[in-house]
Amino acid sequence: MNEELEMLYEKLTAFYEERKFADLRMLLLDMEPTDIAEFMEENLDDKDQIRFFRLLPKELASDVFVEIDSDTQEHLIKAFSDTELKAVIDDMFLDDTVDIIEEMPANVVKRILASSTPENRKQLNELLEYPDDSAGSIMTTEFVALSANMTVAQAFDKIRRTGINSETIYTCYVTDGKKHLIGVATVKKLLLSQMTDIIRDVMDDAPISVETLEDKEDVAMKLSKYDFLALPVVDKEGCIVGIVTVDDAVDVLQEEATEDIQKMAAILPTEKPYLKQSVWNIWKARIPWLLLLMVSATFTSMILSSYENKLAAISVALYAFVPMLMDTAGNAGGQSSVTVIRALALNEIEFKDIFRIIWKELRVAILLALTVAVVCFVKIMFIDRIYNENITTGIAAIVSGVLFITIVMAKFVGCILPLIAKKCKLDPAVVASPFITTIVDALSLIIYCSVAISLLGQL
Repeated sequence: MNEELEMLYEKLTAFYEERKFADLRMLLLDMEPTDIAEFMEENLDDKDQIRFFRLLPKELASDVFVEIDSDTQEHLIKAFSDTELKAVIDDMFLDDTVDIIEEMPANVVKRILASSTPENRKQLNELLEYPDDSAGSIMTTEFVALSANMTVAQAFDKIRRTGINSETIYTCYVTDGKKHLIGVATVKKLLLSQMTDIIRDVMDDAPISVETLEDKEDVAMKLSKYDFLALPVVDKEGCIVGIVTVDDAVDVLQEEATEDIQKMAAILPTEKPYLKQSVWNIWKARIPWLLLLMVSATFTSMILSSYENKLAAISVALYAFVPMLMDTAGNAGGQSSVTVIRALALNEIEFKDIFRIIWKELRVAILLALTVAVVCFVKIMFIDRIYNENITTGIAAIVSGVLFITIVMAKFVGCILPLIAKKCKLDPAVVASPFITTIVDALSLIIYCSVAISLLGQL
């Protein structure tokens, strides 16, 4: 597939440079909008992007515009005449227009709204009022609505009339006279019915819907759960106001996954692609967490300093195992936290399952800890003692025993903290690797130093 795209891109470049615009347009008609957008961004400079976009067939221009990144969109809008901008905006679905508006500076937004029809402008303003994380913010108001009293033949007539301006025609929504959602009818069901059948008799009268203020991530998960192409969005009175389509759900899940990964890596979330970010913006995204973690690591140093003299008096060999204990405990806690965070994101578990989760993780932790502790003891006795003659069997046993305890403790902390965060309406990803590692490091040191001093101090 990559080789085919590279060949297409080479042809596009050749046709464009040789000014063979007729051949260029014919080739573009057979390409996907997202591939055309990728070609523009990777192979053309700012001036050529404008010229190339103006060569796009009218039926492709808006689709390509939606796929390019926000910086290129802003650059093109500033170069468009009012007529060009109106042509692009009028041919876009409202939810795509809203996404673009949210990324643009105020002066560009004014031009977009000014280029929209009064009806579209009213709908855009309504959509922009919904919270960013709500179903209303990602829905489109362009869908096919049918009456329950229509015949199947009348339904197809309406689909033909209004389908051209709808996001999808495969799922139609049945409403009463006051726009209350009362059913759903798929085109497949309509095609398999008689033309004289009444929609009320062939529709699904128990439609699954979401409310406008429902979290968009929950909406995306519901689309995935039921394998729908679209999901109706209703207001508090049960009136349908829009639909969320599967392509919007995929975007939401990708954004949420990216955001969680960034938080788990101690980076402030950013929506721009990596190569589009400036060094300054990357610095701003990373420095707050680094400073916070540096300060939190001070507690680890304080704990180690408080035990320093006692550990040194017993055996200098004890210091050699501190990094290994802290790293292993941190890794163990990270495994549990990532597993629980993923299960929370997929709605596989809830806070009420906390005791079942703890019981499962406890059993897993004991098996893992026992295995690692035994291997650690063997390693210390047959490898570490070669390089450090101060290591005794007692030290090896204590280190392995403490390792067992810290792994069990780390697993417990790693599974319980994300659940507590979710219960407190915090993002579980925030308490993943950064905070769990800090907490586990501190507890590991306290356990190690306390056990070593208590047992070895008596020998």
